[in-house]
Amino acid sequence: MLGRVTMMSDEPPRPPRRKRYSGKNPRRFEEKYKEHDAARFPETIAQVMAAGKTPAGSHIPVLVDACLDALALHPGMTGVDATLGYGGHAMRILQKIIPGGKLIGLDQDPIELPKAEQRLRQAGFDEHDFAAVRSNHAGMKKALDRHGLAAVDFVFADLGCSSMQFDDPVRGFSCKHAGPLDMRMNPHRGMSAAAWLARTTPEKMATALHEHADEPRAESLAAALAGRVFLTTMELATAVRAAVRAADDDIDLTVRRVFQAVRIAVNDEFGALDAFLRVLPDCLNSAGRVAIITFHSGEDRRVKQSLQAGLRCGVFSAISDGVVTASPEERRRNPRSTPAKLRWAIRA
Repeated sequence: MLGRVTMMSDEPPRPPRRKRYSGKNPRRFEEKYKEHDAARFPETIAQVMAAGKTPAGSHIPVLVDACLDALALHPGMTGVDATLGYGGHAMRILQKIIPGGKLIGLDQDPIELPKAEQRLRQAGFDEHDFAAVRSNHAGMKKALDRHGLAAVDFVFADLGCSSMQFDDPVRGFSCKHAGPLDMRMNPHRGMSAAAWLARTTPEKMATALHEHADEPRAESLAAALAGRVFLTTMELATAVRAAVRAADDDIDLTVRRVFQAVRIAVNDEFGALDAFLRVLPDCLNSAGRVAIITFHSGEDRRVKQSLQAGLRCGVFSAISDGVVTASPEERRRNPRSTPAKLRWAIRA
C-alpha cells in the first residue's frame, strides 16, 4: 500500500483567525480587544466615550481643568500625584510643568502602575520628568525622602478606585460583574473581601456600613452577612438583596453601599487617607498647593475637616470655599464624574 504523500508549500502559515463573539460587539471585559488597544482603534474609543461610557481597561480623568487651575502649575515645578491610576491627570500635569519640572507618581496597584508608567514614557516623559513609586498616598513622605526631596510645590490626589479596577471582573470590586470577591487594590497583600467577610463580626461590619457608606440598615445587614462565606461578587450581591425588603431601586443602592463599605474596610482606605492628611503639610513647600478629589461623603468629610483645621491653626493660608463639582457637560460625557468633589488648599 502506498504511503500518503505530503505536499510541501512555500506559502507562509496563515495567522490565527480572530475569535468571533456572539452579537455585534463583545460584551465581556476581557473580550473588548478594541477598547483595550486605544492606539489602534481610536474610532471605537471615540464612539464609546460619545455614548457616555468608559472604554474597557481605561479611565477618564475628572475635573482636570479645575485641578490644574487649583494647582496653578507652571514649568519647573516639582510635585506628587499621590494616586496615579491610569495617568490621565499626570499626563496633563506633566505637560504644564515641563521643562524643568518633575512629578512623582504613587500607586499601590502592582497591576496598573507599570501600565501607567509605560503610557507616560511613550508620551515622551523620561526618568528626569517622571518617577513611578509603588506606594499608596499614606507613604508620600517616605517616597519624597527616597527621592531626596524635603517638600514639593504641589500635591494632587484623586481618591477611591479607578475605572480599571471597577470594570475588570477579576478584581472583584463591582456588584455588576461576576468575579471572585477580592476588592484589594494590591491583590498581593492583605485579606480579600471574601476573607474579611468570613472573619468579621456583626458589630464590626455594622460599624463599617455606618461609617463607610452611611447605610441605614447597617445592623440588620451585618447580622445577615458577617461571618458568612461568599466566594463571588454575585453571591454577596444576592445575599444583600435577600436580606433587604424594599423597592428595587433602593435594593440596588443598598447593594452598592455594602460593596463600598467592604472595599473601604478591606483596603483600610480611611486609615490611609487620615495618614496622608497628617503628613500633607510637611510635604508642601511654602505657598505650595494641594488639590484633592473625593467621591463619597466619608472621604469628603475627612478632607474638609483636615483643611479647615489647617486653616484655623495657620498651616494653610487659604482653602477652597466649598467644593468644585463637574459641569453638566462633563457629567453627560462621563457619568462617573457626577459624585466627584474637589477641594484645594495653599500652604502658609
